[in-house]
Amino acid sequence: MDVNNAFLHEHLDDEVYMTPLKGYSVPTPRHICRLKCSLYGLKQTSCQWNIELSGRLQAYGFLQCTHDHCLFIHSTFDSFTALLVYVDDILLTSDSDTELQAVKVHLDVLFTIKDLGQAKYFMGLEMARSAHSLLVTQ
Repeated sequence: MDVNNAFLHEHLDDEVYMTPLKGYSVPTPRHICRLKCSLYGLKQTSCQWNIELSGRLQAYGFLQCTHDHCLFIHSTFDSFTALLVYVDDILLTSDSDTELQAVKVHLDVLFTIKDLGQAKYFMGLEMARSAHSLLVTQ
């Protein structure tokens, strides 16, 4: 899955200023603008996005793995769901189709996601599934 405009959802914790864009009228040439939301290219943007996504996933009931902060686990007595995040791409798997769809709907409501279907490539890895196995190659 891909999160649409992931970096544009977040508010900035730090004060960030920039020169006005061409065509934007300001009283004097020395005026600057303070950003209220993230902008592509800012150093803080990916960190703010990660904080926001992690918080939302944990509020939904996912536990963040202590050894790999990109991995989130949600388990109940009858289902297991794992979610792996790389920047604004999400790899989601579950042994329950109902839980899988519920997580997708929840994420789409929060962020607007594009479901890319069954994973074939993720982070430079190629994945091929059969009825009983998953083959991962680089």
